[in-house]
Amino acid sequence: MALYSEKVMDHFRNPRNVGKLDDADGIGEVGNARCGDIMKMYIKVKDGVITDIKFNTFGCGSAIASSSMATELIKGKPIEQALELTNKAVVEALDGLPAHKLHCSVLAEQAIRAAIKDYYDKNGIEYDPADFPEDDGHDPHGEE
Repeated sequence: MALYSEKVMDHFRNPRNVGKLDDADGIGEVGNARCGDIMKMYIKVKDGVITDIKFNTFGCGSAIASSSMATELIKGKPIEQALELTNKAVVEALDGLPAHKLHCSVLAEQAIRAAIKDYYDKNGIEYDPADFPEDDGHDPHGEE
């Protein structure tokens, strides 16, 4: 069995929504210093809907594929739906990731949440703090 699914390889080789939005309504950046993966997400929002999303990811193939798939899953969706995106949904949409690469899908979820929180903060929109848990110090590699 191959280490990576065809979907992972496709999103790695042909990532969707790569780039930067100079006029982004929200920007989120997350990273894991231990593995070196850094993700930056940019969102455009109109009438509560994510109309455009771009990302820049410095990291492994799984990180790039996770970023790409996550953007595809929330583009055109209301913010409330985007907040429901979980790393598990990203992994399922990619037809799986190796266990030691699951942290990449967690970073994609966190980057999207950070971009949405930035959008809320910039626009004075109230939100439930439970939707944006602070970094709890949990290392997704299990190497705390």
